Amino acid sequence: MAESLYDRYVKAAAADRAHGEACEGCSPDARCAVGQRLYESFARLQDAYLAQRKRS
Repeated sequence: MAESLYDRYVKAAAADRAHGEACEGCSPDARCAVGQRLYESFARLQDAYLAQRKRS
């Protein structure tokens, strides 16, 4: 079964958080290339999930 939008959003948030905690190149003000990609993925999924919730 395919993952729901919510499941993907939660996984992306966890991946972004875990990377930020482990990466010495990331800070609250700047991200490394991988950290930036993970954050953008999380933000895109969060926006989609919240938009879906508004439509419901």
